[in-house]
Amino acid sequence: MKVLLRAATIYSPQSSFHLQQQNILIDKGIITYIGADEPEADKVVAKDGLCVSGGWIDMHAYVGEPGHEYKEDIQSIAAAASKGGFTEVLCLPNTSPVVQTKGAVNYLKSHSAYLPVTLHPIAAVTVDTDGKDLTEMIDLHQAGAIAFSDGIKPIQAADIILKALQYVQLFDGLLMNKPENTRLTEHGQMHEGITSTQLGMKGIPSLAEEVAVTRDLQLLAYAGGKMHFSLVSTAATIEAIRKAKAQGLNVTCDVASYQVSFVDVSIAPFDTNYKVAPPFRSQTDADAIKQGLADGTIDALVSAHQPHDTEAKKLEFDLADFGIINLETAFAVANTAFADVLATEQLVDKFVSGPRFILGHKVPVIEVGEAANLTLFQPNQVWIPTEAETVSKGKNSPFFGKELKGRVVGTIHKGQVVLH
Repeated sequence: MKVLLRAATIYSPQSSFHLQQQNILIDKGIITYIGADEPEADKVVAKDGLCVSGGWIDMHAYVGEPGHEYKEDIQSIAAAASKGGFTEVLCLPNTSPVVQTKGAVNYLKSHSAYLPVTLHPIAAVTVDTDGKDLTEMIDLHQAGAIAFSDGIKPIQAADIILKALQYVQLFDGLLMNKPENTRLTEHGQMHEGITSTQLGMKGIPSLAEEVAVTRDLQLLAYAGGKMHFSLVSTAATIEAIRKAKAQGLNVTCDVASYQVSFVDVSIAPFDTNYKVAPPFRSQTDADAIKQGLADGTIDALVSAHQPHDTEAKKLEFDLADFGIINLETAFAVANTAFADVLATEQLVDKFVSGPRFILGHKVPVIEVGEAANLTLFQPNQVWIPTEAETVSKGKNSPFFGKELKGRVVGTIHKGQVVLH
């Protein structure tokens, strides 16, 4: 099928058409024409303010299959990802069983092979993600694991981090870790501060993240390798990573696109749709995140998509699970929250080039002859997400009913055109 994107503004820094408004023809998954003429096509996409970039990639999403399909399965996460503009998604290893065997890696790859979204398996660092014994990392890499992490479980043991950093160097692999000292966050419910005290809830101190980052950076300096911090959230963490980069350490990091949408004093009290990990922190931390994105300290934005069933969220706040769904809203949430510090070009880069730089992948280029791995979007379109319209199995979002700016039109990937 021939698809024509009419008068689309191109966001592709490596392309000679970057920031130009052109007509683009895609035929059988290949870009065959870019220019002012309007060739014949089977389908024409024409939208006010239409923009196109390389396909967005999400580095942090949870798919329940296998074992927890009632939260999210492969089909539903692909649908949510495509609706959110993502053509590729890195899936956390915290399934049942854990992604720690060649079979588990191949399961995700084979079951998503014909979907319009490529699902990349992240393999576990430790057996059953219990933080004790290393998995067969070399075999998992050869099977197709894109990176290594214990996912939602922060790795606590220094010797495990050290050994993992040494192992991944054998194949130029990437070690990812969510920085958190769990002994300091035990029973914590929200950011530790005046608001947590006023609400009578045990706080999650910034220190828990900061001491973990400091330790891991010391281990990285000692062992070498590539370290990526998932879901950073505090000012001191960002400053530590900024200094480590200046010193030449091979370290990268990401932040949830929703992290500055709220701060601890602005969340709806006891509403479990605002319960995330790391928590919504202070205004000082939010400002530091914005600065970190603007100056390049923070390399990527992620959805941190964590779907839950009703029984896991409609509980007392201290009993409810952490996490919200965000694949469908990740771009709009970020575009709304970071409009004061990031131009559209910079924001898109955090979804396109940033993640691929971390992973060592080729960035899709919008040029004639290139395979079409594209995201179509309208950065100025205002809309309101609703529970009724979400395609994720999870309905746990604080953004339902809230006005957001920036809407996805569709994706083109693997020869498949998905329009919304």
